[in-house]
Amino acid sequence: MTDPVATVETTPPLAPLSPLLTLPGAVQSEGIDAGVAAHYGNPMIEQRSLAAGRAIVDLSHRGVLGVSGPDRLTWLNSIASQELKTLRAGESTEMLLLDPTGRLEYAIRVLDDGVETWLLVEAAELPGLQKFLDRMKFMLRVQVVDHTLAYATIGAMTDAPATVGLAAAAPNDVPLTWLDPWAAVTRGGYQYAETPVHPGSLWTYTETLVPRASLPALRDALAAGTLTATPADAAASASSVQMTPAGLLALEALRIAAWRPRRAREVDEKSIPHELDWLRTAVHLNKGCYRGQETVAKVHNLGHPPRRLVMLHLDGSEGVLPAPGDPVQADRVRPEGEAERVTVGAITSSSIHYELGPIALAVIKRTIPAASTLYVESEGISISAAQEIIVPQSAGSVADIPRLPRLGIRTPGH
Repeated sequence: MTDPVATVETTPPLAPLSPLLTLPGAVQSEGIDAGVAAHYGNPMIEQRSLAAGRAIVDLSHRGVLGVSGPDRLTWLNSIASQELKTLRAGESTEMLLLDPTGRLEYAIRVLDDGVETWLLVEAAELPGLQKFLDRMKFMLRVQVVDHTLAYATIGAMTDAPATVGLAAAAPNDVPLTWLDPWAAVTRGGYQYAETPVHPGSLWTYTETLVPRASLPALRDALAAGTLTATPADAAASASSVQMTPAGLLALEALRIAAWRPRRAREVDEKSIPHELDWLRTAVHLNKGCYRGQETVAKVHNLGHPPRRLVMLHLDGSEGVLPAPGDPVQADRVRPEGEAERVTVGAITSSSIHYELGPIALAVIKRTIPAASTLYVESEGISISAAQEIIVPQSAGSVADIPRLPRLGIRTPGH
């Protein structure tokens, strides 16, 4: 299994360094998240504040595309995994673009304002996605525009996006705040996770587009403590809540704990949506034809995904946090009775959660038993890891097709 990060297109940053990096204590992220802060001095406190709805996350390094024109929704619907034809103004969803064999190429957060459809993507995905969309336009009445230099993305955890004191961009009179659908299975979706209470049900995450020119003022408001949010239960508090900055480390820890896949981390060149339980919110199983649909239907109805996503609870006694791409191993018992440790997958994301401790997401072979103890090799150290099942071994084969009896040789009289 290859390192998922290595398969992401590497391009120069689409946007300049964020002004929020000049806030006290800011430490810039590296790699695919360069340009914004990893943390502002205390990742654990930032996590708690973010989870409680008292912090915002600077995601201004992310890409923003706009698709306008009267054919935009029917056109996107014809190439994407999601049902988009009836998307209402202000409604949030997400979609995947697959290759002809069903492999996952792009994961896109989608918001329509009645005039333009807004596509929020990883920075490294935007150039390739824009080229692909431009090639697919044909004679349709659509236009694809890169808005990254005009608008910046700000993340928050709240089930009431309007309460955060952000001036959401609204070029067509609809505030551009995307509400992540991961909190529940969406219409036409399907969940493989068998847990009674999915941790995603607590994932009340939003992304708001603000004018990029307003970032210096946002920085100043955070520094002065004047950026506030109104509590969801206004009667429970007489005053507004002061908002603070949280870095990407805080967001990643909460995302991993919610089992929320991210294209830049969990996906490699072999990934199909079933392996990540992404049919939950990004695939409509009853819509019309689109590229890769045959694989989606066959694996879901008749087969099993070859790999599965798990969350790992890591032994933190060695003080080492695995990195994306580190191998996940399991013991295989040989016929002569000697155990042999073999690689069965790879870490895709890892973090230290403020309550759960060191955790990670990993993609492993489907056939690995759920009760198996796994080991992560990192920096020359073997770290034991307990599985928390996200995609079970039984995922797929949902169609109830009766088996036909075998036809044998018929003898006279029978």
